[in-house]
Amino acid sequence: MNGYIRAAEVRVVAPDGSQIGVKKLAEAIWLAEQLELDLVEVAPNAKPPVCRLMDYGKYKYEQSVKEREARKKQTRTSVKELRMKVRIGDHDFDITARKAREFLGEGDKVKVNIRFRGREQERPEFGRDLLHRLADTLDDVGAVEQAPKLEGRSMTMVIAPRRHPKPTEGESAESDTTASQ
Repeated sequence: MNGYIRAAEVRVVAPDGSQIGVKKLAEAIWLAEQLELDLVEVAPNAKPPVCRLMDYGKYKYEQSVKEREARKKQTRTSVKELRMKVRIGDHDFDITARKAREFLGEGDKVKVNIRFRGREQERPEFGRDLLHRLADTLDDVGAVEQAPKLEGRSMTMVIAPRRHPKPTEGESAESDTTASQ
C-alpha cells in the first residue's frame, strides 16, 4: 500500500468511522497490520490524505451484493407494438384495446401503429381519431407518452403504463364511503 500513498502523514479513520488522527504513513500501515485490516486511501486530494482502516475484500463483496440487489429491483420496460388499420371493425378494435391493456398491465409500453393505404392517406384525422379513442379506452391503465404523429404512410402513438392505475367510478365511490365512516 505504501507504494500508492506519497504523503509522509495521513489522517486515519477507524472502521466504525471515528477519527484516529494524523499518523505517519509507516505508523498507519503498522496499525492496519496489527488489526489485520487494510489501509485504504479514500480522499487522496485532502491535506493530509485520508485513509480508512477496513477489510477491503469484505467491502468489495458487500458492494457487489448491493449492486445485485439493485439489479433485481430494476424493471426493464419493453415496447410492444400493435398495428391497426383506419377502417377497423368494433370487435377488432376491442381485441386490440384488450391486448394493449394486457401489455400495459405487465408494465410494458405500447406503440400503436396505423398504416394508411391508398386514399386513406388523404384523411389522417380518421387515424388520429382512432388513436385518441384507443387512448381514452386505456386511460385508466396507461397515459399517452407520445401523441399521434404522422410519419409518411403511418401514424404512431406511444402509451406508457401508469404507476398507480386510476380508480374507476365504482371504486372511487366505494372508497369515499369507507373513508367517511
